[in-house]
Amino acid sequence: MQQPHPRFSVLSGSSLSSAEHLSPTASSTRFSLPSATSINTALGTPKPSLRPNIYDRNLNKTRTSEVSASAFAFLFSEVVQYTQKRVSGINDLERRLNTLGYRAGTRVLELMVWRAESSSKAPKREIRFLPALMSIHTQVWRAVFGRPADAIEKSVENEDEYMIIDNDPPIERHISVPKDMNQLSCSSFTAGVVEAVLDGLGLPARVTAHHTPTQQFPSRTTILIKLDKSVLEREEIFK
Repeated sequence: MQQPHPRFSVLSGSSLSSAEHLSPTASSTRFSLPSATSINTALGTPKPSLRPNIYDRNLNKTRTSEVSASAFAFLFSEVVQYTQKRVSGINDLERRLNTLGYRAGTRVLELMVWRAESSSKAPKREIRFLPALMSIHTQVWRAVFGRPADAIEKSVENEDEYMIIDNDPPIERHISVPKDMNQLSCSSFTAGVVEAVLDGLGLPARVTAHHTPTQQFPSRTTILIKLDKSVLEREEIFK
């Protein structure tokens, strides 16, 4: 009887029993596996990890924890470079950064609401725009960037426009924008965070980021909030 090719010896040879097919000694040494004893000897018994799982952490205990600024700057820089290679222009790049910020903003609001409800016996949900804007200026900015924003301004020309001023945006400290893209504002990510928080609070608005540099603050950025008409109508009813 002709012997099967050694490569197919495990799958061929109908004269062999199924037990012989699966036996390490019956197959070629190329397909042999070490015994269970040798594996245990080499690897040893796995020790349980002493580090707690991130999903088991108490969210209130991590309230004051900080993320490495270097790690955040590196990650955000990679996000910008990755996105830049897949867009057709500055507007498209800012739109995508805004979308990413919006996704982060929904999670920031969810976490802040959970913490407020768990730590207060009578948690309050802001339904007026100005208190909500103050909360974004202080609490949201502190939760995301570790400090409040610098100022809040109201447009003189348009009653539906408000502005949050950040003189030194942490998100742009390590971003070098080429001269041919000087209109780009990477703070569009921050604008997306603000827009998500406002939408989650029932205050729909269109939020954009604009460079407004000064001699003292060359990286000064304005987050422009243009409220939806329904928000103004509701504010009039509350008055």
